[in-house]
Amino acid sequence: MSSPSNTSYTNLKLEKRGHTAIVTLNNPPAHTWTADSLAALKQLVLDLNADRDIYALVITGEGAKFFSAGADLKLFADGDKARARDMARRFGEAFETLSAFRGVSIAAINGFAMGGGLECALACDIRIAETQAQLALPEATVGLLPCAGGTQNLAALVGEGWAKRMILCGERIDAATAKDIGLVEQVVPTGTALEAALKLAEATAKQSPTSVAICKTLIQSTRGVPLKQVLPVEREAFVDLFDTLDQKEGVNAFLEKRKAEWCNG
Repeated sequence: MSSPSNTSYTNLKLEKRGHTAIVTLNNPPAHTWTADSLAALKQLVLDLNADRDIYALVITGEGAKFFSAGADLKLFADGDKARARDMARRFGEAFETLSAFRGVSIAAINGFAMGGGLECALACDIRIAETQAQLALPEATVGLLPCAGGTQNLAALVGEGWAKRMILCGERIDAATAKDIGLVEQVVPTGTALEAALKLAEATAKQSPTSVAICKTLIQSTRGVPLKQVLPVEREAFVDLFDTLDQKEGVNAFLEKRKAEWCNG
């Protein structure tokens, strides 16, 4: 069952299919980010966090050419530092909120993902790219830098060498290269990224949403915390799951050889 959202979010379309929210970037022609659309993304994710029936979020671009070309450089043409600081804050808040989404987030990269467009995909848990997709962080080419997690998230995924090739050398890569270096997890034919993302999101619905939320937090904590500090937290989080209804349902459904009916509680 598919249903549109009753709430309007600037330059974003929201549709809900079962336990999955589909967010479509819609600021043609290149789906660039604005102050309003970044604020809208932050609010949208917060709203989805409050919707206990949503387990996964898929984000893609409208049409067949662009996922997102990032920020509109016209915003920075006059060198206004106050505007730059405001936009950097908005980018950070939006994508950090996306990264902290309690469910599974999947970027269906249907075309060019450049600058802040790629940083949006980097903020997601999983990335699926169509064969014609092109990915880059070209900010240094215009005297800027990736300010919405790009330097950190890209290096965490692909290693320092490829992060430097893309950021310091301005190298644009295709989908096949992105998969080879670990920037995307799957490459699919043109026009099928959303379908593939939705299929993966459906698999998420078979998992306990409470378990997924905690596991995601633990996985992401490895980025900045020594392993010896994370492992005790992981064990305690496992025990804490036993306070949830989903834990009881999941174990009993397995033992009774039936499909689990999650209540997300």
